[in-house]
Amino acid sequence: MKKPTLQTRGRPRKKKIIHGQPCSDHFSPKGRPGELEEVVLNIEEYEAIRLQDLLCESQKKAAQLMGISQQSFSRIVRQARKKIADAIVNAKIIRIEGGDFVNKRTMDVAKKLRRKES
Repeated sequence: MKKPTLQTRGRPRKKKIIHGQPCSDHFSPKGRPGELEEVVLNIEEYEAIRLQDLLCESQKKAAQLMGISQQSFSRIVRQARKKIADAIVNAKIIRIEGGDFVNKRTMDVAKKLRRKES
């Protein structure tokens, strides 16, 4: 007898475009002894914070750069800021990993290869 396959509900998650990887994969509070809790920030949350808060891009421009809607971008930034605030206020480690993304540089290389094959 076959086991039923798990079906995903709703739309498939769209991959977000990122323009680089973080320099470090985690940040830790200094001087706090013992085992610390962690907050996981995914790569697209990192990219959204980088674009809007560090590079001061408008929400519309940042959303275009990531290949997503403004509403999705706003939700991602809101989630990221909440996680970062939790980590700062409660002295937690911030770990940056995972997510649904594709690197812009990889996309550009793939486009060039497709053109050469044609």
